[in-house]
Amino acid sequence: MYLPLVVGVDGSEPSLRAVDWAADEATLHTVPLLVVFGTLWERYEGAALARELDGTSADTRADDILDAAVRRARRRHPHLVVTTEKVLDEAEHALVCAGRNASMIILGSRGRSGIADRLLGSVSRTVAAGSDCPVVVLRGNHDNRALGGRNGRVVVGVGEPSASVLRLAFTEERLRHGPLAAVRAWRCPAHETIDHPLLTAEPARLYEERAAGELEAALEDAPPDVAVRRHTVEGPARAVLPAASAEADLLVIGRRTQGRLGRVAHAVLHRSACPVVVVPERT
Repeated sequence: MYLPLVVGVDGSEPSLRAVDWAADEATLHTVPLLVVFGTLWERYEGAALARELDGTSADTRADDILDAAVRRARRRHPHLVVTTEKVLDEAEHALVCAGRNASMIILGSRGRSGIADRLLGSVSRTVAAGSDCPVVVLRGNHDNRALGGRNGRVVVGVGEPSASVLRLAFTEERLRHGPLAAVRAWRCPAHETIDHPLLTAEPARLYEERAAGELEAALEDAPPDVAVRRHTVEGPARAVLPAASAEADLLVIGRRTQGRLGRVAHAVLHRSACPVVVVPERT
């Protein structure tokens, strides 16, 4: 039995765009789509929802929002199996609970708060930190499509550990038929160059070689049918990975601590130019 892909909705424009992306992703993975609404959200009015409801958005109910999301997904993929779930709980709790029996959760970067797109909504942040399954937070502008973006390029940030992150990246690369870039960030401690001004390049070279070796070891079991391009990049991962996202359709990163986003994941979710998958790693 295939686990469904979950998408969270609240009637906002970002959440309806997330339905588009989730419908594409569910079709790619040949899994059903489950649309989840947390009923402790207040009723919502907005231009995007009004269009889905034939121009009327006053006194919108949870069932209206779910129906609009289902219609939107089925217009995009008529044969996709779509179900709904209305949960008597806060949005983040409802979605984390749904993720315990899901293959993936898809979320807009923000919901109904009206804050700027560059900021990350509290629901997206909480679910990405606490979910038992991978969470996609839609960042950047990719025409609301999981497939058919710039070039199908997937970027994966390789840290420690990285097994679950790499497995998902390999799967996404196969589905998108694009190149997979495995990125390992490295840094040379400042004191090692300051204390040895005549040997400035030598410590840096050693750290870069170490990073290349660690990247090669992580990719030792890469499937033969997946073409991986290896990149070691100087700088902190929280800056290197958002920079790599500029030419990507999907960025895959890991999360090591349950219930908390580390500094790297937090920075990437705020600054990425493409959708980000946060994968829980088992240490």
